[in-house]
Amino acid sequence: MKSNKQKRSEISARKAAKREKQEILAVQAAREARLEFRRLARSRGELPVDTAKLGPNNSYSIPAFVARGTYAPIEFACKQCGKVETWTAEQQKWWYEVAKGDVFTTAIMCRPCRRKERSRRDEARRTHLDGAARKLQARKG
Repeated sequence: MKSNKQKRSEISARKAAKREKQEILAVQAAREARLEFRRLARSRGELPVDTAKLGPNNSYSIPAFVARGTYAPIEFACKQCGKVETWTAEQQKWWYEVAKGDVFTTAIMCRPCRRKERSRRDEARRTHLDGAARKLQARKG
């Protein structure tokens, strides 16, 4: 005949084994759900977010792509020419994780307009520096 103490220890051991089995099943189910989510996201042209690679920001809010866990293609209208473009998941991943761009910014100009704007800025900078160099030469000479 078993004592109460022995019965209680057997019962608690059975409960612990049952709890451990449920935890293992829950972990497996969560892993399968994550894999399924990633598979579906990939089929929609989305890429997973690596939050460790994002640049620092001083905000308490979370960007939509971080909350969703994936970069999704976003359509936008260029602010200069008005052409409708798509900011792909690959471009977003590069911007946020490699270039460390601000997580609350999005694409606003198409590629040709960005190139035009960059060349305009470079030309303005070159003109300014040439003028400053001439002015400095005039002072010295």
